[in-house]
Amino acid sequence: MTLGLSLPAFTQLHVIISLVGIAAGFMVIFGMIGGRRFPMLTAIFLITTFLTNITGFMFPFNGVTPGIVIGVLSTIVLLLAIYAVYGAHLRGEWRGCYVVSSVLALFFNFFVLIVQSFEKIPALKAMAPTQSELPFKVAQFSALLVFVVLGVIAYKKFRIADVGQTI
Repeated sequence: MTLGLSLPAFTQLHVIISLVGIAAGFMVIFGMIGGRRFPMLTAIFLITTFLTNITGFMFPFNGVTPGIVIGVLSTIVLLLAIYAVYGAHLRGEWRGCYVVSSVLALFFNFFVLIVQSFEKIPALKAMAPTQSELPFKVAQFSALLVFVVLGVIAYKKFRIADVGQTI
C-alpha cells in the first residue's frame, strides 16, 4: 500500500495526475506560443507534474531505473521553472529558463507516457515488445522533434510585457 491505497489504486491516481499535468502543460506551452499567460493553468501544470514525479518515486523499485533518472531530471527542471515564475518573476534570462524548463518537464512526462503506453497497451506492445523496435523509436523521435519545435517557437514568442507582474 502507498498513501493508504492499493498499488492498482495508487497507480491509477499517479496516471490521472500525470495526464492532467500533460494536458495543462500543452495548454501552457501553446499559451506561450500565442504570447499569453495562463496563471491557473501554469500552477496546475507545475503542481501536477511535480506530484507526478513525487508519486513516481513512491512505486516499489530495485536500484536505479530509467524512470527514476527521468524523475530526477524532471524534478530539477521543474524547480528551475517554479523559481523562474514565482521567484524571479520571469525577469531577464529567467523568462527563457522558464520556457526551456517547462518544455523539458512536459517532454519528460510525455516521454514516460510513451514508454508506459508501449508497455501497457496490447496493440503497442505487440508492435514493440522490447521497446527497441522501429515503432517505439519513431514514436520517441517524433515526440522529441515536436517538443524541440514547440520549445523553439515558445522561446521566440513568449514575452513578458510587465516584468513586475507575476504569473
